[in-house]
Amino acid sequence: MPHNRAFAQVDVFSDEPYRGNPVAVILDAEGLSNEEMARIANWTNLSETTFVLPPSTPNADYRLRIFTPVRELPFAGHPTLGSAAAWLEAGGIPHNEGTIVQECGAGLVNLRRGGRNLAFAAPDPIRSGDLDEGLVARVAAALHVDRSEILGHQWVDNGPGWAAVRLASAQQVLDLEPDFSQIPDIKLGVLGPHPEDAEHEYEIRAFVPGVGVAEDPVTGSLNASVAQWLIGSGIAPERYTVTQGTALGRAGVIAISHEDDEVWVGGPTTVCLRGTAFA
Repeated sequence: MPHNRAFAQVDVFSDEPYRGNPVAVILDAEGLSNEEMARIANWTNLSETTFVLPPSTPNADYRLRIFTPVRELPFAGHPTLGSAAAWLEAGGIPHNEGTIVQECGAGLVNLRRGGRNLAFAAPDPIRSGDLDEGLVARVAAALHVDRSEILGHQWVDNGPGWAAVRLASAQQVLDLEPDFSQIPDIKLGVLGPHPEDAEHEYEIRAFVPGVGVAEDPVTGSLNASVAQWLIGSGIAPERYTVTQGTALGRAGVIAISHEDDEVWVGGPTTVCLRGTAFA
């Protein structure tokens, strides 16, 4: 029988509340079926809705299931940060001070906190390497750019299925008006550098027409694997920041750092809504 469960909606990756990317978090989700979780996520109609459960391993502080409006994901970045923020505010106490361990479909993910900011250690990609040239040509056509304007491309998939391409400038990224009707299932990140004197290094956009969200405002998983690609290739420095959501009126900023062979992805989190969900 449905009953009241603690609920939070958390804004992630912006210093200004309601300018980042929201995630809906159902705390105390034990007892909900797969079908009920999927139905709730479809109803919230956010890019992701998460469900916090007891861990199945003593090494984790909690277990997280992550749903888009149409399917479950093994891992996603902004839901990881937002769910950790909601869990902490609800009284969650990690086993080890300073480190939070999330269990999810991608395994165990470490997080750390500092003030309003949380960061996660990027999981290893499950698929990497160059895109097939035929796919690159279709991406160029969908973006309405010449193939020669795509300066680099890579699978950057750590669970959601991301591919990524690099363009020459942040402004070119912001000017895109893509049409993905010929590749409707693509999950594509497109990035370009800001001018050298800008505060942030890159602008990125995340297009996900196949999961019920035309463009995700601010995306942790994409930035995680893109950072592994860029830093590993010597294209980006070991610390940089990315803006995202600008084209949607958001003000997302993602902080990237490479430390001890790990990429960390972080930003501010704000619990904007608290209450109960009847589920």
